[in-house]
Amino acid sequence: MRSNRFIISVLVAGLLLGASQTLAATPPEERWQELDQKIRVLERKLELEKETSDKQAAKRGVVVAGEKGFAIRSVDGAWQLKLRGYVQADGRVYLDDKPDAFTNDILLRRVRPIIEGTLGRDYQFRIMPDFGRGKTELLDTYIQSNYWPTAQFRVGKFKAPVGLERLQSGASLLFVERALPTSLVPNRDIGLQIAGDLIGGTLNYAVGVFNGGVDGGSTDGDSNDDKDVAARLFAHPFKNSGIGALQVLGIGVAGSYGNQEGSLPSFKTTGQQTFFKYATGVTADGWRWRVAPQAYWYVGPVGLLAEYVRSVQEVSNGAVTEDLANQAWQVAASWVVTGEDASFKGVKPKRSFDPNNGAWGALELAVRYNELEIDQDAFPLFADPTKSAEKAGAWTAGINWYLSSNLRVAVNYEQTEFDKGSVSGDRETEKALLTRVQVAY
Repeated sequence: MRSNRFIISVLVAGLLLGASQTLAATPPEERWQELDQKIRVLERKLELEKETSDKQAAKRGVVVAGEKGFAIRSVDGAWQLKLRGYVQADGRVYLDDKPDAFTNDILLRRVRPIIEGTLGRDYQFRIMPDFGRGKTELLDTYIQSNYWPTAQFRVGKFKAPVGLERLQSGASLLFVERALPTSLVPNRDIGLQIAGDLIGGTLNYAVGVFNGGVDGGSTDGDSNDDKDVAARLFAHPFKNSGIGALQVLGIGVAGSYGNQEGSLPSFKTTGQQTFFKYATGVTADGWRWRVAPQAYWYVGPVGLLAEYVRSVQEVSNGAVTEDLANQAWQVAASWVVTGEDASFKGVKPKRSFDPNNGAWGALELAVRYNELEIDQDAFPLFADPTKSAEKAGAWTAGINWYLSSNLRVAVNYEQTEFDKGSVSGDRETEKALLTRVQVAY
């Protein structure tokens, strides 16, 4: 305002010099009133010009680029368009594969550009296709209302709220491949969900109605009129306690219930080889329910994750029907050797890879054991024990090298043993070396 008055004073001085004769003939009191009025008019004009300039700047928006991607947003942040994504280049080598049953491979496991944004602050959207493995698939497409933080509505295609590791982003996985319990929970489904945080953020809930898909599968439509109901409760009971060792302890339970008819899934090892499939003519034919207790705990550089899934499905083979209960579980542990915090969303190195300045990024070691067991009643009427294993149990050792927040290199050794699954008895032990180079932004 002072600068405005200075400008106005200069203008007024010019006016005074240019109109000295006229002003000299005018009474002093009227002259001062006239000058004061002109000053007020000029001040208001400058204020209006500034307001117009500010509004135009707000409309122009801001372009931002950083380690979390690129964004165009309004000055107040209410309107945003973000571009993120990640690419995973994998290698698979099967050791002691004497009959050459499996093919060593180099592949693009995931190629996922992500477009997301906010519409007037209270609404957001997300679109994520995948071009990995030589396929084109639309994974996430939804819009969500965030008007009430305790009741966020989402509609579209997205992950059903059941499996713990399934809900973890593919860019944040501790191992190259998810564990066997993920084979028994739904992947992405089309539906409507309400979710939110309660009790100061210590309790998260989600409940939704979905088309319903097979174990481990995604859907783009439905084959029957019935729908699945899926729900999850997950608590961080000590989040606000001030007890550091317990603040990132999470425990919960999830499940789903619905009717499924038609095709049934096959199950793969963590090395991505099929070890179980139902016999020809066997179909889903009735109610299916799942239950999935789950937990994780992160204390500084150490992390633990565990989950159990039980999936019960009514199946039929001709006139014979049976309720089959398949179950799986996993326990995984990790340690960030370089001291960074472990978390469900991955590790952020304190210093990015820069050997010239003595910085090498972050190093993480991880181990896991997981199992998937098929209901004994599935054999031999619903599955052939000479072709499909009754149980798969796998242990994994892994190393993650985080060169930066955007670049990671992973190496896993997976060894899976089976019960049955071969004409001679047990299926041959699978030994796989899995590698990954990941770029995420």
